[in-house]
Amino acid sequence: MTKTNDRGPLVLGIETSCDETGVGIVRGHELLAHEVASSMEQHMRFGGVVPEIAARAHLEAMTPTLQRALASADVDVSELDAIAVTAGPGLMGALVVGISAAKTLALATGKPLYGVNHLVGHVAVDTVEHGALPRPAGALLVSGGHTSLLRVDDVARDVTMIGQTIDDAAGEAYDKVARLLGLSYPGGPIIDRMAAEGDPKAIRFPRGLTARHDLEKHRFDYSFSGLKTAVARWVEKAERDGCEIPVADVCASFQEAVADVLTAKAVDLCRRDGLEHFVLGGGVAANSRLRTLLEDRLREIGVELRRPRPGLCTDNGAMIAALGSAVVQADLPPSPLDFSAHSSLPVSTVLV
Repeated sequence: MTKTNDRGPLVLGIETSCDETGVGIVRGHELLAHEVASSMEQHMRFGGVVPEIAARAHLEAMTPTLQRALASADVDVSELDAIAVTAGPGLMGALVVGISAAKTLALATGKPLYGVNHLVGHVAVDTVEHGALPRPAGALLVSGGHTSLLRVDDVARDVTMIGQTIDDAAGEAYDKVARLLGLSYPGGPIIDRMAAEGDPKAIRFPRGLTARHDLEKHRFDYSFSGLKTAVARWVEKAERDGCEIPVADVCASFQEAVADVLTAKAVDLCRRDGLEHFVLGGGVAANSRLRTLLEDRLREIGVELRRPRPGLCTDNGAMIAALGSAVVQADLPPSPLDFSAHSSLPVSTVLV
């Protein structure tokens, strides 16, 4: 059992699942440090994350990011109660860098080490802004690599995958549509900005897996591949007809289709399970239309929406520290020092 003071455990978290090197420090539910180094600019010319470049960037950024976090929190490593690190899911090479750094730190300091789930971290980070998560709660995690609908009975012990994308993640669809329209990478922020100038009702794009025959088997699952293709076909036809592409309207209509299906299934889960609290997390959770529409629809059925601020929605070390704090407070045993990275770690495995 890890010893802590009355304010909760002092936990350092390390996140390296994709292209952000994140180090965060929390005490209980209090956020003390939140430092992130991103290698996104190095990937932009490729239109997506290159695993080898991401891993090398993590190696270069790890030590200075760790030093900044400790300085920001005014904490010495000897004062830590525990260290937490993303064990998966994520890019294997990127994960290994973070895990190696965390193991080295744990061995050097004698502090217990917890390998935790990246996806559950996106839920846990809400606790540093809004306190302990009520039980049970629903959660929607939307990012470039994941689109997951969860039921959270205990953020440290009991998380269930209710639905997920069966093809492209929502964030991936944003990137592909942005590329199709000649917009910059990553696609989420630029499409969100362009959509503000367009008409979301201009084009009726399809809502994947919402037809009656799809709902029988995929009631809570998502699909964005067909939507991406529909946008491509619409643009191709407009070009063949010699029409100017109304980029703002395409962005607004595409974004409306994504937000509509994401929020509709989240509301359906809350109604089915009688949930009164819901968390929105992941990088795409910063999308303005998704946040607004989900809040409106949940309010109509009496469900509280908990949304971390945008800076905590993208990958960061604070979310891993927050989840580490939760598993320490749940008196769960530390991970063995020989644990490995898990590129496809299931969300039901909170702690390896």
